[in-house]
Amino acid sequence: MAGQSISLGGSPELFPHGLDVRNDALSFIRLSRADFERASFLDARILTPQAIGPTMPWRQAAAAIDAAKLKERCAFIFHIGHVGSTLLSRLTGEHPGAFGLREPLILRTFAQLHSEPEVRPPAWNAGDVDARLSGCLKLWSRTFDAQQRAVIKATSFASELAADLLSRTAAPRAVLMYVPPESYLATILGGANSRQEARVLTPGRLRRLHRRVGREAWRLESLSEGETLALGWACEMSALAQAARAAGERALRVDFERFLARPAAVLFNVLRQFDIDASAAEAESIIGGSHMRHYSKAPEHAYDAALRSEVLNEARATHGAEIRRGLAWLDRAASEFAPVQEAMSFTENAG
Repeated sequence: MAGQSISLGGSPELFPHGLDVRNDALSFIRLSRADFERASFLDARILTPQAIGPTMPWRQAAAAIDAAKLKERCAFIFHIGHVGSTLLSRLTGEHPGAFGLREPLILRTFAQLHSEPEVRPPAWNAGDVDARLSGCLKLWSRTFDAQQRAVIKATSFASELAADLLSRTAAPRAVLMYVPPESYLATILGGANSRQEARVLTPGRLRRLHRRVGREAWRLESLSEGETLALGWACEMSALAQAARAAGERALRVDFERFLARPAAVLFNVLRQFDIDASAAEAESIIGGSHMRHYSKAPEHAYDAALRSEVLNEARATHGAEIRRGLAWLDRAASEFAPVQEAMSFTENAG
C-alpha cells in the first residue's frame, strides 16, 4: 500500500484489525454489517481469506484518518469476564441507534502497552502511543448509519485501560459490568473452559494487582484455585473501580444478577446511558427477542437464566470449599489493601 491513498471515511467496512507494534503498521479487514452483527470477537476468529484487507504504515493510516476528519465518539462496555457483557452488547446492538463492536483485537494490544511498558518500542513515547490509540478510536467510532453510536465491548483485561479511556477529552460514556465475588467464583468453577481460561489469565492478573497495591503481596504457588479466582476478581474489579472514579456519572454500574432480575429496565438505562434515544417499549421488545434464550458467544446453543442458575448451584455444591477459601482471601486482602477494599465496595452501587 506504500504510496497509495485510501479513504477511511463514510463506513466502518474497512476495519482496523491489527497493530504491528514492531513495524508500526496497521492492518485492515473488510467486514459487512452482517459480519459485525454475527461476530462475538473481532480478533483472529473473524479472519477469512475474503476479509483480508490492506496493511499500511502508521504514518499513512494517520494521514487517511486526518483526511477523513474522523472524531472519537464511541462508548464502551467494560467488564470482569463471564458477566453477560456479550449478551448486553448484542441486546444493545438490536436498537437502531447502536452499532456493536465486540472485543477489537487492537484494544488488547493497547492494554498490553499500558500494562507492560517494556513491550513498547524504544522509539515510542507516551505521545506516540496516544496518537495511535486516538486514531483507532476514531476508526472504531465510524458507523453504518449517521444516527448510530458505536459501542465497544472490551476484552476483560482491557479494563486496565478503562480509566485512561474514560478520562479522554472526548468524554466517552461507559457501562461497567460485574457480579459479586461469590457469584463470580461459582460461575468460573462451573465450567471447564472458564477454569482453564482463568489459569491462563492469572499470572498477568497477579502482576497487575501487585502494581495496583504497590508490592508483591502474594505468590501463586501458595494459593488454591478458589483464591486465584478471587485474585482475578479483585484485579478486574479494582480496574473498574478506578474507571468509575475517572468517569463519574458517565459510567453506569451494572450487576449482571440485577440485570437478569429486571432485564428490560436495565437495558433501557444502558441505552440511555449511551445517549441513545430509546423507549421503555423498545427495550421490552428487544428483551422479548431470541438473545435471552441463547448463549451469546455461540448463539447456536440454547442458554438462559434458568440454565445459568442450575450451573451455578451445581458449582456451589461441588466446589463450596474453594468458593469459601476465595471469599476468605478477599476479606483478608481487603483488610490490608485499599484497592481491594474499593473493589469490594464497588458492588454495593449497581445501576
